[in-house]
Amino acid sequence: MEKTKICLTLTGSTIAQNLELIEKYRNYIDIAELRVDLLEDDERLRIREFPSLAGIPCLLTIRREIDGGQYRDGEGSRATLFAMALSFAEESKGKNFEYVDFEEDFRVSSLQDAALAFGIKIIRSVHSMHSPIKNLKERLSSLCTTGFEIPKIALMPKNLDDVREVYETAASLKDNNHILLAMGPLGVPTRLLGNKMKNYLTYVSAPDLNSNISNLAHLDPVTVNDVYHIKDVDEDTKLYGITGWPLVATSSPALHNQGYQAKKMNAIYIPFKSEKFDEALRFADALSIDGFSVTIPHKETAAMNADFIDDKVRDIGASNTLVKSHGKWNAYNTDCTGFSRALLEFTGLKNLRHKKVAIIGAGGAAKGIAWAVKNLHGSACVFNRTIGKAKMLAERYGFEYASLGPESADKLRKYSNIIIQTTSKGMNSTEAASESNDPIYFYNFTGMEILYDIVYVPAVTPVMERASQAGCKVCNGYNMLKYQGYEQFELFTGEKYDGAQSK
Repeated sequence: MEKTKICLTLTGSTIAQNLELIEKYRNYIDIAELRVDLLEDDERLRIREFPSLAGIPCLLTIRREIDGGQYRDGEGSRATLFAMALSFAEESKGKNFEYVDFEEDFRVSSLQDAALAFGIKIIRSVHSMHSPIKNLKERLSSLCTTGFEIPKIALMPKNLDDVREVYETAASLKDNNHILLAMGPLGVPTRLLGNKMKNYLTYVSAPDLNSNISNLAHLDPVTVNDVYHIKDVDEDTKLYGITGWPLVATSSPALHNQGYQAKKMNAIYIPFKSEKFDEALRFADALSIDGFSVTIPHKETAAMNADFIDDKVRDIGASNTLVKSHGKWNAYNTDCTGFSRALLEFTGLKNLRHKKVAIIGAGGAAKGIAWAVKNLHGSACVFNRTIGKAKMLAERYGFEYASLGPESADKLRKYSNIIIQTTSKGMNSTEAASESNDPIYFYNFTGMEILYDIVYVPAVTPVMERASQAGCKVCNGYNMLKYQGYEQFELFTGEKYDGAQSK
């Protein structure tokens, strides 16, 4: 069976811009989709010459607004553009469009006959931009009336269960003469697992010019090839991944997939975001995922839903790692050991004796860190907006606790030898520190504090920037990510991560 082709959706407003994109990514793609609806009006007059200029198989698409595109003129003018692009076919196929996308209800017999006569493959598409589609298999088979078309359904899922249904439907089909995709951030797994889903193609776009289609959550050609190696995926590829919410950015796929490549393992690690943990479990079971990382806000729920929990998870009450064994989910916590190693390397300390430590937050990550601080013999105070949660976590280890607000500024100063920020505040924020992105906005740094922020995107968070300007020693959570990831890798695969040194 043929491998899934990688199709670059061209999002430039001119022919020249789109040709530049093809040159930039030529080694990463198999097909280029010319989105005529995104072109300037004058540029649309030149679309017939595009395939010969591109030098790569081209897909012609003129997407209407109702289907998620930007073509606002009537169907008559759209049909004229299609005719202009497909007319005067050359003997050399490389000078013609190789594919054309006609929507389910766009059935102009003259255009369809011309495409078939010239050997142009018709992608017969349905785009559900606001909701999932039921009876996917039946709907897919109803799209093709000639037997020479490639049926395509792209839908906007409302949750991960919708994505699971798309995957299961595609995987159940016998051939790869179809395209079944879930759009948006939830649908990323369907773009990465094209070969397992037997999809004819998957779509990517350039990160610098995809604002016109940002709601589709395309990945870029370099990422799908160099981070995920999607062309190497086959029916025997083992699946691993990470779940959480909102899971906007994570470096875990790069870390784990690099490890599989170094070990020449047939495996892929993918993100599958879910607001509800039970949906993530159903997804993992349906895809036969062998292990996955768990991040905010599911770490505590993961510990409660596992079939087996190890001693650390039992003590901590949170898990960041689930591994499938004999049909059962086993829960582990590598946050605590990853954090301990990273913190001691950063500070140069052997332990936290005689140190007053402030733990900011009381969620799943804070639970693992509190366990580590206790085992490193530190004295701590847990600060959290919900005082009850701070109290529960603090009392587990004999720590103090306080609310997270201006009223606790003096208490925070008392425990300011090392401040450990465990919340998601500041994640993906490049703005100056404020109450919205700095969990301790009310605290005035003296320059004597050590600040460790477990967030690593951006590399310098707003609170880190503020602390650094005051003269504090600061560190983000990237090394913690690495070290806990190395341990996860070994739990998943039974092998040590190449380049990981134990301490």
